[in-house]
Amino acid sequence: MRKSILGLSAVLFATVATPALAQEIAGTGLTVSGNAALTSDYRFRGVSLSGGDIAIQGGVDVSHESGFYVGTWASSIDGGALYGHTEVDVYGGWSGEVTPGLTFDAGLLYYVYPNGNGDSDYFEPYASISGTLGPVEAKLGVAYAWDGQNSLGDQDNLYVYTDLSAGIPNTPITLNGHVGWTDGVLSFDPDGESFDWSVGADYAITPNLSIGVSYVGVEAYPSIDGLTDDTAVATLSVSF
Repeated sequence: MRKSILGLSAVLFATVATPALAQEIAGTGLTVSGNAALTSDYRFRGVSLSGGDIAIQGGVDVSHESGFYVGTWASSIDGGALYGHTEVDVYGGWSGEVTPGLTFDAGLLYYVYPNGNGDSDYFEPYASISGTLGPVEAKLGVAYAWDGQNSLGDQDNLYVYTDLSAGIPNTPITLNGHVGWTDGVLSFDPDGESFDWSVGADYAITPNLSIGVSYVGVEAYPSIDGLTDDTAVATLSVSF
């Protein structure tokens, strides 16, 4: 769930795909699923959180047939003294079809930096609505981190984004596009606003193993090599 909010794609690594994408727990209505990835650069809303280097990522989700879910996701980062070398995200919410062809998803995400020194953790509620426009799958989402949290001080942050994807008929290739807008303390621009974007493609090697390549950018000033410069990102990911 978490990294549908963004984007990613990674360098090749040797792995064996498991045959099932998720496991149902009989008699409980619960489904457990997981994911792992190796990415050439962990870009979050256009900004590198891995210092332009490779990152290892993975997560676990538990969902109920009612639509409620909880999960956690983690990535290696290069966050300096404040954020340390690990990001752990914990989240929970509800997702379901609110009308035929239209899905709503809302929840609360908690960003945790267990190796950081000082106040760096924060909460961010999120919501999105998704559906199809002909052959194109579309999502419009928003996330808001309120002010008063220790890591944000007296400032807040608003993030609005849209994702588009479309499969190429009779091929294992899916094309993806993303545009996002940040307004607030988490923007890398001195003016407090920035746009990020990406275009790319995923190739499904097997039903649960895929490789993706994307080109990612953020309109922030200044442009810093390995941090906010435009770059190509490759990712190999597996779901189970």
